Amino acid sequence: MNHWRAKALILGLLTSMSVSSVMAYPGMEKKAEGKASSIDLVNVLPQTYPIEVVPFSDAKGEPVDFSQYKGKVIMVNMWATWCPPCVRELPAIKRLSSKFDNSQFEILPISIDFEGKKKVEPFLKELGMEDFTSYYDEKQMLAQVFPLDTIPATFILNKEGELIAFVRTFVDWDDKKAIELIQSFIDKP
Repeated sequence: MNHWRAKALILGLLTSMSVSSVMAYPGMEKKAEGKASSIDLVNVLPQTYPIEVVPFSDAKGEPVDFSQYKGKVIMVNMWATWCPPCVRELPAIKRLSSKFDNSQFEILPISIDFEGKKKVEPFLKELGMEDFTSYYDEKQMLAQVFPLDTIPATFILNKEGELIAFVRTFVDWDDKKAIELIQSFIDKP
């Protein structure tokens, strides 16, 4: 009988130890090793997809389209002033653009605000980003080639102007994995 009591006591101790680790106070849980990167949310496509030529406009109101950037990897970031995660991405997008030679890589942030430049320029100035270059798609014509039901949305095109990757959520473009990902696209022949 003492033998069974000893087993029960050991089993009880082991059970209470495992329960106590599960029932830790908030913030006392064991931290996961390494932080997940939002860059891991970028979907790299198994094959490329051609993109139709759909015009949008620059700050002067001049028509622009992706064919003007052939020979470069292009990161198209669809955003709007009324979208907090979009606005949160803008400074990191600006910093990312400075990490690459613009003869190889171009970032095209495109606002889908209905009021276009009239709304965006004062908004950027208020953020202290008056030197941030944005493009405009007030009529959301790019919805013909990109789903715009969720923003921020980023679409990456290869040097031939074909879609090679996308992500439809906020991404921390300051992450070193972002530089590695973009560089891998630039390095592809």
